[in-house]
Amino acid sequence: MLISDYPLLPIPSGVISLRDDRKKQSWTAAISGFRLAKYPVTQDLYFRITGKNPSLFLHPRRPVENVSWMEAAEFCNLLSESSGLQPCYTLNTEDHSCVFHEHANGYRMPVEAEWEYACKAGTGQIRYGDLEDIAWFRDNSGQMTQPVGRKMPNQWGLHDMLGNVWEWCSDYYDTDVYGSYRIFRGGGWADPERSIMATTRRRSHPAKFKIDDLGFRIARNG
Repeated sequence: MLISDYPLLPIPSGVISLRDDRKKQSWTAAISGFRLAKYPVTQDLYFRITGKNPSLFLHPRRPVENVSWMEAAEFCNLLSESSGLQPCYTLNTEDHSCVFHEHANGYRMPVEAEWEYACKAGTGQIRYGDLEDIAWFRDNSGQMTQPVGRKMPNQWGLHDMLGNVWEWCSDYYDTDVYGSYRIFRGGGWADPERSIMATTRRRSHPAKFKIDDLGFRIARNG
């Protein structure tokens, strides 16, 4: 198994309420049980699947960064194919659009509602513990990413959901206003305390935007 050292943990079904402060809108999403990786994708795993490592802060157990949404989706497809599973994304590299096959059994990025639900882990709080204990952020990161799994996990066993690197989600942000822009969540090593919350939402271009505090985490259905 290509990711035998990279476990995906079971996330129970439930309901999550989300909010967009820009639009002043709130909504509720039902979550079906799914599986989410214990850690963000590491440089080691990314290299094993793609033969590339675009990261600035080199270390096999640090999260991969400087990865666009399209590159993250391509990684998921390659990992699915190498594992004999159905790819979750059909990618159009010309207009940066994508068909998301939500019922495929392969690897994917979580949708935004899944991400926030898993981050909160049943606590209902914006953080699942004291920030210093759970996250790498501007005050303690040394101005770089850090190896995954060195901070306390949340109540469902997930590490680095907050801090270290932001994480791409599968969803579009607002196609009427931002077109193909995709969502990312969680805060990164360069962010101040006020940005490191389960509810913080950001977005950017799926192909052109890649920075040194943005990575991703993989999920699977069921």
